[in-house]
Amino acid sequence: MQTPLELQIQTLPDSPGVYQYFDKDEKLLYVGKAKNLKKRVMSYFNKVHEVGRTRVMVRKIVTVKHIVVPTESEALLLENNLIKKLQPRYNVLLKDDKTYPWICIKKEAFPRVFSTRNVVKDGSEYFGPYTSFKTVHTLLDLIKELYPLRTCNYDLSAHNIQSGKYKVCLEYHLGNCKGPCEGHEELAVYQHHVEAIRQILKGNFKESLKDFKKLMMELATDMRFEEAQGIKEKIEVLESYQARSTVFNPRISNIDVFTIISDETMAYVNFIQVSHGAIIRSHTMEIKKKLDEPDEELLELAVVELRDRFNLMSKEVLVPYPIDLGDRITVTVPKLGDKKQILDLSERNARFYRMDQLKQEKIVDPDRHTNRIMAQMKKDLRLPEEPRHIECFDNSNIQGTNPVSACVVFKDGKPSKKDYRHFNIKTVEGPNDFASMEEVVYRRYKRLLEENQPLPQLIIIDGGKGQLSSALKSLDDLGLRGKVTIIGIAKRLEELFYPGDSVPLYLDKKSETLKIIQHLRNEAHRFGITHHRDKRSKGALKTSVETIPGIGEKTMVTLITHFKSVKRMAASSEDEIAKVVGPAKAKKITEFYQAKNSS
Repeated sequence: MQTPLELQIQTLPDSPGVYQYFDKDEKLLYVGKAKNLKKRVMSYFNKVHEVGRTRVMVRKIVTVKHIVVPTESEALLLENNLIKKLQPRYNVLLKDDKTYPWICIKKEAFPRVFSTRNVVKDGSEYFGPYTSFKTVHTLLDLIKELYPLRTCNYDLSAHNIQSGKYKVCLEYHLGNCKGPCEGHEELAVYQHHVEAIRQILKGNFKESLKDFKKLMMELATDMRFEEAQGIKEKIEVLESYQARSTVFNPRISNIDVFTIISDETMAYVNFIQVSHGAIIRSHTMEIKKKLDEPDEELLELAVVELRDRFNLMSKEVLVPYPIDLGDRITVTVPKLGDKKQILDLSERNARFYRMDQLKQEKIVDPDRHTNRIMAQMKKDLRLPEEPRHIECFDNSNIQGTNPVSACVVFKDGKPSKKDYRHFNIKTVEGPNDFASMEEVVYRRYKRLLEENQPLPQLIIIDGGKGQLSSALKSLDDLGLRGKVTIIGIAKRLEELFYPGDSVPLYLDKKSETLKIIQHLRNEAHRFGITHHRDKRSKGALKTSVETIPGIGEKTMVTLITHFKSVKRMAASSEDEIAKVVGPAKAKKITEFYQAKNSS
């Protein structure tokens, strides 16, 4: 007999719409949209979910409700509105919902132009919202420089002006206003300036430049050179601003660009608005993941949210891959040219924003930073658990001499130097990396097992398939195969090899997982080379010192520690050596080297 939930799922329509999941207490768990409601909802119950949060949510579902809409694009809009209104527990969280500044052209006689955070539906025009007040101030300063407008809030009706109700203020005498309150400026001229401002706010500088250049030539023809110079300065201000803001082909106009990058817990959607080749707005939105939502789904949600939030009316959007936004909007996925450059710029903005957030997180909340990286490494490397304890091995020998191996240990993604270990190769003759690796891995984990010490979650072998196979033999001998994940990293192409898999794994060169693996590998190499160098130096010094009559082992160790090299010791004076081992021994050492040099 079917359960009530199974009956609800079986009777869902094959239509576009929005579905809602509720728990036993009728609390809303999740809101989603679907092209086919029945198939989408059934998919939650017909497969094993890898993400734990999704499994937990599915177990809690008791009731499924749905709303059918004509098209998938309408479902997307409805989903967006329901998420913002109801804030279901397992839906993504759209962060940074603060109030942004706008530039208002007030609906009134002789309109004022000013910044505001409050949008009043009184017929006024609002441009924005802008994500930076710096941009707003720059635009308002530019407008003030080009077009003197009134700043007072007087009711400048024709009757009030004719009756002489108002008098010009200090702004008129400073040249910042033409005095429309006393009829010194005609409404038609003022409105022409407002229209020019309107075009500038839209990113179109062409008409303003054209008008200013025409006026400059007229003034110059009339021999009014001082006024013409003033207009020329305005042209230079406008051209300077245009040069700073025009980044792409000016023919690219009224386009919105959206890109997304994501990790295990967060997604970052960057938005750029382009008008006449100028970037007039840029913003990055954070999305906190609740389930394992794909980037395509998150991007659709973010595009709808941002277009609504910023009141975007463009008919074309640029995105990295196709998404469904309905028939009224053209979705373009550029591969080459100017539009591809804009898309790449948007992606770089998203990456830089993410890097900044991660740096701040690392400082403010190091535990959260560590947890996120561990979760990301688990996902990237396909591990059964988070690699809180990682060990990396590297062999070091030069022309077969003094073969050594190093083991470095990282805990929670950071070096644990007190746990580093050196190994002198005991059972292998000559330069044999494979046999050396087999020996040190066996010795390392045999000792950990004997001492009942915790084993790492991940072992990294610096080398390709050969070194990995050798290390794997030792794990087999110790019965650890399958209990600890082991991988090899090849230096040339940063390939990651897994036991029994002939196809290597390639990680994104900028991924944090690869950076930690590279840090481990480089640290193992540095630690091994340092030990190898010390061993060679001590060996050479020991050989030289042992030939000196009357110099014993303790004196030799003291000399090794102090002088570091034979050459430095031989070049030292008797007094310098005497300060280390006393005058009698210093005399013997000095005489030995003097006799050696004279022979």
